[in-house]
Amino acid sequence: MNRSFSRFKEFIKGKNTAVVGIGISNIPLINYLVSLGARVTAFDKKSFDQLGQTAVDFEKKGIKLVLGSDYLDKLVGYQVIFKTPSMRIDSDALVNAKRQGAYITSEMEEFVKYCPAKVYGITGSDGKTTTTTIISKMLKQQGYKTWVGGNIGNPLFSQIEEINENDRVVLELSSFQLMTMDTSPQVSLVTNLSPNHLDIHKSMEEYIEAKKNIYKYQQKDDLLVLNQDNSITNSMESDSKGKVMKFSRKNIVENGAYYKDGVLYLLNKEACKYEDIVLKGMHNVENYLAAFCAVKDDVSLENMKQVALSFNGVEHRNEFVRELNGVKYYNDSIGTSPTRTLATISVYDKPVILIAGGYDKHIPFEPLAEKGYKKIKTLILLGLTKDKIKAAFDKLKESKNIEVPIVIVSSLEEAVNKAKSLAVEGDTVILSPACASFDMFPNFEARGNRFKSIVNDLK
Repeated sequence: MNRSFSRFKEFIKGKNTAVVGIGISNIPLINYLVSLGARVTAFDKKSFDQLGQTAVDFEKKGIKLVLGSDYLDKLVGYQVIFKTPSMRIDSDALVNAKRQGAYITSEMEEFVKYCPAKVYGITGSDGKTTTTTIISKMLKQQGYKTWVGGNIGNPLFSQIEEINENDRVVLELSSFQLMTMDTSPQVSLVTNLSPNHLDIHKSMEEYIEAKKNIYKYQQKDDLLVLNQDNSITNSMESDSKGKVMKFSRKNIVENGAYYKDGVLYLLNKEACKYEDIVLKGMHNVENYLAAFCAVKDDVSLENMKQVALSFNGVEHRNEFVRELNGVKYYNDSIGTSPTRTLATISVYDKPVILIAGGYDKHIPFEPLAEKGYKKIKTLILLGLTKDKIKAAFDKLKESKNIEVPIVIVSSLEEAVNKAKSLAVEGDTVILSPACASFDMFPNFEARGNRFKSIVNDLK
């Protein structure tokens, strides 16, 4: 057991503790805090009926529930508050609680602080999930017991006492999780940065500052991996307290990883050839170059290569669903930003039938229109952002006389059926929404699974 974690156990025992949000990551957290002797109250805007069996189980364990639309008004008198990641620290409820002396934290902050194993933290606007998965697979290939958490995998704080100092932990970290972090992983990686989540962040500057917390508290022997080809991440080197490695698919980086003439290199040694990698697309070349840098001290070049030659991708990331009447259908529900969707459609030789649209994160869609039009045969739009995306393509028509056929629909079922009716043999249909899912689905996984179900039901 991690000795320093005993400090947390002593600290939390008997404390009047609030956990805000009864979601996937907080349910194990609530149960674990109870097992450590904390007096826990769980807060959520959902009703008792909406929470269902979870609420029943909590009440049986003596966990108090504060539910309903005004739940945050009652966040008063607690010694410790675990907030849900997307809750802003400057919200009125938390500002008041802090003024009253509450210690405010989150599941991920406490995990990174007390984790006994080496931690690899991955953040960025695009490529986080794939890069996190690649790193975890390389560590497993080397023989390490590897734990995956953060935005993907399992909530790890409730398992912290099972983690050994010789294990390895890989975390995908969002800007929300990082906003209030004051401990950084030993290996931190920023894949790239572009406008994202501006529905929650007050500005692009605030979004970038949140991301910087992944390396701001590193020690001199820790490692920061940066994308040289992205101007924002490239400039982060000047802030670094530890060692820095960079990766590039455009330039030779002798003390990092780079791509040249169809070959991926790490520290000037050939790691693998592009033609041998299962995951195609230059964005995946970047993901591999980043991963090579991150694991260079722990994984042999041969084991890195083995993963590149065998890993066939993450579910919901440009995932092949089926072929029907000579038309191929792909699920890229994890494509929740315009840059991610651009990266996905750029892999295909022929223009695709693209299904896009969803929840509005207040990021511009002009880049999707200006850089993506050559790769789109027909654009099928749905969700809250359908008119906003259409407006970006209409601008293209006005300024450059470039017209992409657009169809507006009201549901995912209608979108798939419309795509089927428009597609001819040899076409590709892709769900890559360029938006989050929250207008119609609880998360991108639910959206992707629904898409797969609809496609598999097509006659």
